[in-house]
Amino acid sequence: MDGAGGPGEGPAQEALQSLSRRLQVQEKEMELVKAALAEALRLLRLQAPPTSLQDPGTPGPTRDSSPAAPPGLPPARSPSSVSRGTQTETEVETESSPGPPGLINGPAAPHGGGEEPGGTQSEGGGSSSSGTGSPGPPGLLRLVQPPQRTDTPRRNSSSSSSPSERPRQKLSRKAASSANLLLRSGSTESRGGKDPLSSPGGPGSRRGNYNLEGISVKMFLRGRPITMYIPSGIRSLEELPSGPPPETLSLDWVYGYRGRDSRSNLFVLRSGEVVYFIACVVVLYRPGGGPGGPGGGGQRHYRGHTDCVRCLAVHPDGVRVASGQTAGVDKDGKPLQPVVHVWDSETLLKLQEIGLGAFERGVGALAFSVADLGAFLCVVDDSNEHMLSVWDCSRGTKLAEIKSTNDSVLAVGFNPRDSSCIVTSGKSHVHFWNWSGGAGVPGNGTLTRKQGVFGKYKKPKFIPCFVLLPDGDILTGDSEGNILTWGRSLSDSRTPGRGGAKETYGIVAQAHAHEGSIFALCLRRDGTVLSGGGRDRRLVQWGPGLVALQEAEIPEHFGAVRAIAEGLGSELLVGTTKNALLRGDLDQGFSPVIQGHTDELWGLCTHPFQNRFLTCGHDRQLCLWDGEGHALAWSIDLKETGLCADFHPSGAVVAVGLNTGRWLVLDTETREIVSDITDGNEQLSVVRYSPDGLYLAIGSHDNMIYIYSVSSDGAKSSRFGRCVGHSSFITHLDWSKDGNFIMSNSGDYEILYWDVAGGCKLLRNRYESRDREWATYTCVLGFHVYGVWPDGSDGTDINSLCRSHNERVVAVADDFCKVHLFQYPCARAKAPSLVYGGHGSHVTSVRFTHDDSHLVSLGGKDASIFQWRVLGPGGAGPAPATPSRTPSLSPASSLDV
Repeated sequence: MDGAGGPGEGPAQEALQSLSRRLQVQEKEMELVKAALAEALRLLRLQAPPTSLQDPGTPGPTRDSSPAAPPGLPPARSPSSVSRGTQTETEVETESSPGPPGLINGPAAPHGGGEEPGGTQSEGGGSSSSGTGSPGPPGLLRLVQPPQRTDTPRRNSSSSSSPSERPRQKLSRKAASSANLLLRSGSTESRGGKDPLSSPGGPGSRRGNYNLEGISVKMFLRGRPITMYIPSGIRSLEELPSGPPPETLSLDWVYGYRGRDSRSNLFVLRSGEVVYFIACVVVLYRPGGGPGGPGGGGQRHYRGHTDCVRCLAVHPDGVRVASGQTAGVDKDGKPLQPVVHVWDSETLLKLQEIGLGAFERGVGALAFSVADLGAFLCVVDDSNEHMLSVWDCSRGTKLAEIKSTNDSVLAVGFNPRDSSCIVTSGKSHVHFWNWSGGAGVPGNGTLTRKQGVFGKYKKPKFIPCFVLLPDGDILTGDSEGNILTWGRSLSDSRTPGRGGAKETYGIVAQAHAHEGSIFALCLRRDGTVLSGGGRDRRLVQWGPGLVALQEAEIPEHFGAVRAIAEGLGSELLVGTTKNALLRGDLDQGFSPVIQGHTDELWGLCTHPFQNRFLTCGHDRQLCLWDGEGHALAWSIDLKETGLCADFHPSGAVVAVGLNTGRWLVLDTETREIVSDITDGNEQLSVVRYSPDGLYLAIGSHDNMIYIYSVSSDGAKSSRFGRCVGHSSFITHLDWSKDGNFIMSNSGDYEILYWDVAGGCKLLRNRYESRDREWATYTCVLGFHVYGVWPDGSDGTDINSLCRSHNERVVAVADDFCKVHLFQYPCARAKAPSLVYGGHGSHVTSVRFTHDDSHLVSLGGKDASIFQWRVLGPGGAGPAPATPSRTPSLSPASSLDV
C-alpha cells in the first residue's frame, strides 16, 4: 500500500509506539528495582547478627540474575510478568518498593501468580522458598507459606533449571522450610497468632479466605485472590480494634409509604397516631412532627417483622394492631414463613404471633371481629386456594379454616353486628361466609359460603373494597367505577346458590361514582361514606341513598387514591398509589405529610454541610430531602433512571449519573440543569467530586473512569482525561485527601490506584499506595475494610460501604436487607458488627450526614429511605447503657439490634 495508507495503519502505529514506550518504562523500573535491592542487601548484611540458622555443611546460596527479595521487601519481577492493570490469578507487580525495615515476614506474592526465581507455585497463589535465590543474610530468612504441591512445575518462569540442579534445589528448599518452622513461633504475634493457608478453591468457590504474610493480606472471593498491603504504621494486626463499635444506631425516621401495590394499609389509632407500613416496618406517625412518643408526635416504629408487611388491621379498642407479613428467605436461603403479629401500639410489644407455619406465600388480608370486641381475627393468605381462617386472638389458636377461591382475594371483614358473618371480595366475586365456632374448640369450627348474585347487573372484573353499614347492608366498590349496595333476600328456585340456602345476597342498588376503579371506601363517624377513585383521583362523600354531598380531587403528581382514614375532627388521611400520605379535608384540600419513591433506589449522597441528602432511582425522580424537617424539599423528573449522585463541596450543585451514560449537573437552589454531558452509552455507577472540588470522577460500566476539570462554582466542566485499565465495570471509587489520586473497585474485584494529577496514570505498584489517606472510603475492597466481608461471600453480598467523617465507624449495606455498623479500620477477618433490620429488600446504599449525627440507608425494591440516628461516642446522643443485642446467625459474628 502507498499514498495515504490503509485505515488500520494509524492505530497499529500508535500501538507499536505505546508498546515501545512501555518497554522503556519497564527497563527503567527494573534498573531502579535492582539498585534498591542492592542497597537493601547491603544494609541488611550490615545489620545481620553473627549467628546463622544455615547448616554449615550446606553450600551457600548462589547468585542469580533475579535475586529473591530480602525480608520486608516485595520480590523483584521479571519484565515478562508485567501487570496490565487487572487482578487476575497470575497478576504480578512491575515495581517494588522497600518495605518497612525490621519486618521479618516477607510479602505475599500478589494475586497468586508471582513466583520467585527457583520457587514453585503454591496452591494459594503464593510462592515457595527458593534454593537458588538469595534468602538474605544469615539469621534473616523470610517466613513464607509452606509449599502445597512441591512437584507442581512452575508457570511463567523466567529461567529453568537443569536436571542435575534439581536435587540441590530440593535440598535447599527443605533447608529453608526447616528454618521457617524454627522462625514461625516468633512471628505469630504479627500474624494475629495464626498462620492461615490460602486455599481459594475452584473458580466457582464461594469461600472467602484470608492469607496474612507480613506486609500484605490476601483474601479470596469466588476463588479470585485479592492482595491488600498493610500500611507501614501498623506493625501487627493485633493493634487494630476488635469487637463491635461503641456507636449504635436508632431508627429516627422512615420516608415513604407502601401504597403502590398494597391495600388495608392506613388507619388511625385511638391515640390519634396514623399507622401504616413500608418495607418490614410498621410506622406510627403523629402529624405535626416533633419528638417521638405517644404524646409528642413524630414517628415510632414497630420492627418485629422479618420480611415485608403486606396488610394491617386495628382492633376495636384502637390500641392493638395486627400486621401480616409476606414469605421470604433469610441470608442462608432458608424460608421465612408468613405470620401475623398482634402487638400493642402503646408499648410496641408483641402480644401474639399467629399462624406461623399455617400460611403460604404471605398474608393478604386481615380483619378483627367487632361485635364481640375483637375476640377473633380472620386471615386470608396468598396461596393458590387463598385459605380463609379464623383465629382466637387471645390464645393464638385456629378455630376454622377453608379454601376460599382460586381467584385473588383483596378484602375481608366481619359483619359489625354478627361475628358469625364474614365477607370477602376480590376478582369477580363477593362471598358471604357463615362461621360457627365449634364451641371454641380449636379446629372444630366450620365455614360455609354463599356467593353474591349479580343478577341483571354486570359482573365487574375486580371488587377491591367494601364497607359494612350499621343496618347490615354492604357497599362494594368495583373496577367499573360503581358502588353496589348488597342486601339479604329470600331465595327461590330460580336463584343460583349452593345447598338449598334459604337466603341469598343480591344487589339492592347501584350508583356510578367514578371514572375507572374505586380503590377505597371509608365509613365516617357521621354515617356518610367516602369513596376514592383511581383514574379520576376524586374523593367523594356520599349521604343516605348514595347521594353525592361533596368531593375533592387529588393532584395528579400524587397518584390515585389507595386508602382513606378518618382522623380527628373533620381531618382525613389519604394514601396514594405514588407512595404519598396526604392530610387535609374536602374543603381545604390536601397536602403531603409523607412522601417517597415508587421504584427501586440506588443513588444517594449527603450535603457537605447541611443535614440534607439526595436520592434517585428507577422511578426517574431526583429528590432532595430535609433531614431535620423530615420532609421532601424538592423533586424533579430526570426522564431517565438515576443511579448515582454527589454534591460539589460547595453544595451549590449536584452531579447525577444516569443509566444511559449521560450525567447532569443541577443547581441545588434553582433546580436548573447547568451541564448535560454523555460519556459512552452504558450506565454510570458512581460520580464523585474531589475534596477540593477541582475534579469530577465518573465511573462507568464501560470499564472507564472519566475525569473532568470543574470550575470553582461547579457549574462548568471540561474533559481532563480517562483512567483506562479496569477489566470490568466500575463499582466504587474514592479520592485521596490531597485530591491527586483515586482508588477504584470493579465488578471483578480489582483494586486499582490512579495518579490523576499526573495524567490519569495507573499506579502499577499498589504497594506504594498503602499509606495514602483517603478523603472518603466507599470502596468495598481495601485493607481498611476487608473485615466487613462475611465468610463464604460470593463478592456481591455487599452493595455499599461508607466510613464516617470522624473515621471511627464503617456502615455497610448488604444483599440481605441489613445495615451493619463496624469499627474502623475493619481489618480483621470476620469482624463483629451491629446489625440493623427493617428494609425489605437488598440495601443499595448507605451514607453518613456531614456531622456524622445520622446515617441514611436506601432499600432497593422496597423503595424505602431510613434515617438512623448515630448514638454513642461518635454520634449526636448518648449511647444506651445496655443496648438490646440478640446474637445473629451471621457468619461475620454480628449482633442484631
